[in-house]
Formats: sequence, C-alpha cells, structure tokens
Amino acid sequence: MFVEFSAVPYRWEARRDEWVFVDLPEDLSADLAEIPRPRRDFDSMRVEARIGLTVWRTSIFQASPERFILPLKRAVREAEGVEVGRETTVRIELLDL
Repeated sequence: MFVEFSAVPYRWEARRDEWVFVDLPEDLSADLAEIPRPRRDFDSMRVEARIGLTVWRTSIFQASPERFILPLKRAVREAEGVEVGRETTVRIELLDL
C-alpha cells in the first residue's frame, strides 16, 4: 500500500539536535492508527518514503492518537531542495504489514 500527499515541513529542536518532520494527513493518520500491527519503539511503523527521485527507508511515528509524523533526513532535504515551511509532495509505502 502506498500513499502520496502534500505537506509542509517543520523544524523541531531537541537539545542540540535539529529534526525536520512532515505531518501525515489526518484521515491517513486515522486509518493508520486502526491497522493492527506489532508495537515498535516510539509506536512507529516502517515505511519506504520518496520525495522527488530520492527514496529511503525510515519509520513514521504516532505523535498523538490523531497524528503520524515522518522525519525528513538532511541528505534527502538537500538532494531534493526541500525547505522548511514550503510544501512538498511525499510518497510513502508501508512495510512489514
């Protein structure tokens, strides 16, 4: 199963680390929350993600009951010109279901 959506990247800072995430759409997050699956660290699900021509494997995380988030690696952001605050198109495919 894969899904494509548009989202606006945002920055989250913790300690000295800087992370960039996008929120998955609410309806998609609600559907994902209903999928029976083994629990993983941080209530995550493994995915293959794609922005432009860049494909990578990572996890999405359930940040709240209504919201999953996808971290965007620096290398991906640089390769595809992704900017915080500027909408981008993301495609994800769920793995290990």
